[in-house]
Amino acid sequence: MAMRRVALQGRHLLSSSHLFRRHMSTEPMAALDRIRKSGLLKTQGLVGGKWVDSYDGKKIEVQNPATGDVIASVPCMGSKETTDAISSAYSTYSSWSKLTAAERSKALRNWYDLIIKHKDELALLITLEQGKPIKEALGEVNYGASFIEFFSEEAKRIYGDIIPAPLSDRRLLVLKQPVGVVGAITPWNFPLAMITRKVGPALACGCTVVVKPSEYTPLTALAAADLALQAGIPPGVLNIVMGNAPEIGDTLLKSTQVRKITFTGSTAVGKKLMEGSASTVKKLSLELGGNAPCIVFDDADIDVAVKGSLAAKFRNSGQTCVCANRILVQEGIYEEFAKAFVKAVQGMQVGNGLVEGTSQGPLINEAAVQKVEKFVNDATSKGANVILGGRRHNLGMTFYEPTVVSNVNRDMLLFKDEVFGPVAPLVPFKTEEDAISMANDTNAGLAAYIFTKSIPRSWRVSEALEYGLVGVNEGIISTEVAPFGGVKQSGLGREGSKYGMDEYLEVKYVCMGNLKET
Repeated sequence: MAMRRVALQGRHLLSSSHLFRRHMSTEPMAALDRIRKSGLLKTQGLVGGKWVDSYDGKKIEVQNPATGDVIASVPCMGSKETTDAISSAYSTYSSWSKLTAAERSKALRNWYDLIIKHKDELALLITLEQGKPIKEALGEVNYGASFIEFFSEEAKRIYGDIIPAPLSDRRLLVLKQPVGVVGAITPWNFPLAMITRKVGPALACGCTVVVKPSEYTPLTALAAADLALQAGIPPGVLNIVMGNAPEIGDTLLKSTQVRKITFTGSTAVGKKLMEGSASTVKKLSLELGGNAPCIVFDDADIDVAVKGSLAAKFRNSGQTCVCANRILVQEGIYEEFAKAFVKAVQGMQVGNGLVEGTSQGPLINEAAVQKVEKFVNDATSKGANVILGGRRHNLGMTFYEPTVVSNVNRDMLLFKDEVFGPVAPLVPFKTEEDAISMANDTNAGLAAYIFTKSIPRSWRVSEALEYGLVGVNEGIISTEVAPFGGVKQSGLGREGSKYGMDEYLEVKYVCMGNLKET
């Protein structure tokens, strides 16, 4: 499978005998020292409970996107290491799946407790390698931990069925059993939560897992895996490999021992994973790209709409799959909303995520900045107006000014595609029908938001929107107790909630016959 090589873009491949480190500024160095002292700075892959390097000794630098400093280097793994990880997961599956639900539940609960105990160190690690503000990083740790807690409880609630039989000497049973070894491919924008949201239900069901985290943010994954070992989750149940994304992906797809692939990332890569899974008919969960509309009606509470739209758009500097990608504002309230929204955006502080008060960190890499620039230039060339921002921030690196663009229309990239950056396009509309039509005019269908005081309208529009998630008068809607996932080309399956368990289970029908006394 020709998976995109985005994971290695901008990365420096190193031999094990040479590692160049830039001088690190005071705040990142102090944060790194604290993480190191906690024992959570792991720089090797995890296979079968052992910390291992790549066979060829090659490494990848992990950089701080806010400074360009090298934080650490990790092994650049490939097919051989992934095969080892699959073998480890496969051999451990039999014993792990045969534990009682209560035993698996206890191990997961211990893992949750350790994540919370070390939440400050994990948050620092997330900010160092991903760039988001420390407040958001702490929020991610709590959010990520919540999946482990929730699924530790759900492990004890995997129920089957007894079906009334058509014949008196038969009994019909339905069992739910773990699917087997899971290959989990996770992104860089939520380096902890996107792992726990997958691994939590997988382990609760009795599956074992091979995780491939993003090469931009592997350190958080490795720290979480170390805490899993400390929690008593047996060696081989959770394995971590990172490095050559195409090789790792191909190996997971071709293996008959891997029975499921779960992936969060771009729609383009998701389609390739679907194609690659066909030869072995794997079970799939895909959480792919979005193009979220945020609809503000004339009858909306302006303050609520501004606050909610701001949260939906600029969290993680616009680098989430559920970010408001298009803010559709009804004409009667357009000018008033735009004025209040711009004022709120002006109050956001851009900077290093370790600095108190920062609400907007850097973008993940140079390619991300260039994509944002391309989208903004396309919009202005077609008649849109930049009313705030619209250029790189004077901090340099990959910082970009929080941007508001007005008079965006359907012909612009900002309307058609996911910008994945701190750019808020304002799109005027006339009627409710127009808003629904514009919102649904995309192949994506992950998240949508509406702001209105009308309860009948909230029902009508929520049901008409072709999206898997809808927020009404709220910009932050993700929670471990609700199903997360999209429709159309935004993916397959659901994560979180009781529905997330079904993605890691197979349904088995058992017919017991000849039960009459002889």
